[in-house]
Amino acid sequence: MVSSFLTHAEVVVDPAAPIESWGLSPEGRARAAGAAAVAWHPGVRRIVSSTERKAVETAAVLGRAVGVDPEQDARLGEIDRSATGYLPLDEFEGVVDAFFAAPRSSVRGWERAVDAQARIIDAVRHLAAGGDVTIVSHGAVGALLLADLHGVPVSRALDQPGMGSVFTFDPQRWCATSGWARVVPR
Repeated sequence: MVSSFLTHAEVVVDPAAPIESWGLSPEGRARAAGAAAVAWHPGVRRIVSSTERKAVETAAVLGRAVGVDPEQDARLGEIDRSATGYLPLDEFEGVVDAFFAAPRSSVRGWERAVDAQARIIDAVRHLAAGGDVTIVSHGAVGALLLADLHGVPVSRALDQPGMGSVFTFDPQRWCATSGWARVVPR
């Protein structure tokens, strides 16, 4: 069995808008168009995305390419960082480092890594129980899922190499079958 975990591609950052409403950039749309080549496997008949716009749009591009109507599941959402909202990149990266370094603590009011990890594991196990699936979600929760699939502690070292990345996993054996790979834009 082969399932995939695909992260949304690049977004248009709008500091004035809620993070959940950010959509794909032109580069992100091009990267999402390349997802069918690496995030889709024969026999997979389900695509499930988080409810955040950037993931929904990525799933829609993939779904059109492979002829599958994507579903949505709120449990696949990114870590809840509504306590801070938008942060400038340098500040954001520091908070993300702290999030991964202290998984049992809430950093600046963000969802704790252990809670986000439990949520994403539960969601993916439930969604994959019916057969292989392509999950379209977010980088941080993908890193948390990957840590569990490898049976290792939470670490930023398992974070995606960039937006629009994918790894595969075997949901029955509950193990990763690849590491992260960037989707090549089309």
